[in-house]
Amino acid sequence: MIKKNHVQVGDIDCGSDQLFLICGPCVIEEESMMLKTAEKIKNIATSLNIPLIFKSSFSKDNRSSLDYFQGPGLEEGLRLLEKIKKEFDLPLLTDIHYPDQAFPASQVVDILQIPAYLCMQSELVISAAKTNAVVNLKHGQFIAPDNMVKPVKKIEDSGSKKILLTERGYTFGYNDLVVDPRSFLLLNQIGYPVIFDITHTIRKYGIPSKDPKGGSREYLSVLSRAGVAAGVDGIFIEAHPNPPDALCDAASQYYLDDLSEFVKPLLDIHALVRDQLTKTI
Repeated sequence: MIKKNHVQVGDIDCGSDQLFLICGPCVIEEESMMLKTAEKIKNIATSLNIPLIFKSSFSKDNRSSLDYFQGPGLEEGLRLLEKIKKEFDLPLLTDIHYPDQAFPASQVVDILQIPAYLCMQSELVISAAKTNAVVNLKHGQFIAPDNMVKPVKKIEDSGSKKILLTERGYTFGYNDLVVDPRSFLLLNQIGYPVIFDITHTIRKYGIPSKDPKGGSREYLSVLSRAGVAAGVDGIFIEAHPNPPDALCDAASQYYLDDLSEFVKPLLDIHALVRDQLTKTI
């Protein structure tokens, strides 16, 4: 059995025997929708007894067109995230894209997420590490999963071991991603909790997110169950009350009303895997 560091996020022991959930809309949208969505996701997580980290981005700086919604920006986004944190007592995760965003974001959120495209950006990773927040490194689509040890080492050398690693697929041909199950083992061997970002693995790049062809939701079930069976510590699902109307990743976000039934079998699989591992120790 692989030994790895546990990482505390609020009251959640990431890396323990309990599967945890990271969930929320891709990008921060209108305030009342965000508050209602956070409340509903929390109620779902409570009913399923799964620890929840609420996720949403104040900015998506890698949109493929300037015409696409990027988010409300740092100041307004952090204001709303702080309101969600206070009203629903939830730990928070958000993306940062630039080093100067690290400190102000860390004053509100518990986890600073480094986007996959930016995982090798030294100054960004170091700035996040030095805030003392947990850093979630997303596996870059362009590097082998075991090479994620390199940005991990940058964080460790900056004095932090508050690290999470997230798998979200590898570039396969043009405008497509593939999830290689070997990556779960390789990321686990680095020694930190591993998360499976399910909804980003089905994005079809180069196709507008409002186009139904921009995502392949039919694969979500098999991919998510395979990842949990492979022993991930957490699952990452972007969810929205009405994905076709979402302002970002409309073709891949999951329907909020269906979230509970989607997560239930994942909890069953995780419990089975946990029991089997316990018997082999």
